[in-house]
Amino acid sequence: MTVNLMRYTVIDKWGAVSFVADCHALAALVAGCAEGAEDLDELLEFAERYDQRLREYVTCGLAVFDEHNADGNHTSIHEALAYCAPHEIPVFRVVDDETRQASLQSVKAGIIIFNLTDRRIVQIQNTYSEIRRKGKVRMHDGTRLTNKMYPYELPPDWSVVPGK
Repeated sequence: MTVNLMRYTVIDKWGAVSFVADCHALAALVAGCAEGAEDLDELLEFAERYDQRLREYVTCGLAVFDEHNADGNHTSIHEALAYCAPHEIPVFRVVDDETRQASLQSVKAGIIIFNLTDRRIVQIQNTYSEIRRKGKVRMHDGTRLTNKMYPYELPPDWSVVPGK
């Protein structure tokens, strides 16, 4: 069991998606925001340049969620929320109050909300690494972290705010 995990919740014009991934994903997602991501698909596309595991993990998780929670029947995700340890909860869409609450719950190193609609990154809890407007992201090639570093800088219209 690793403490190097964090919950990420992404809000766009289509709704919200929440998932748990390792802390390296944080820099990749921030760099994706710096490239101008406007929705989850774009964010994952941009972040894939820096972490080649993330897009497949989230999109496959959403495919499973959609298959098991179709037609407004959310029994499957409610059972997962009730029985899984917080760091084991699968990728999910925010579909009701129960999933909304789960999307705001910290996992090990914290929780970060990427509000793509309002161009805001909210650090509700972050014990891993301070999010900076300008920085570098280390590339994960899908198997391991490499020594390749790429710079990013959030545009001025993005805000990074601490949590509560």
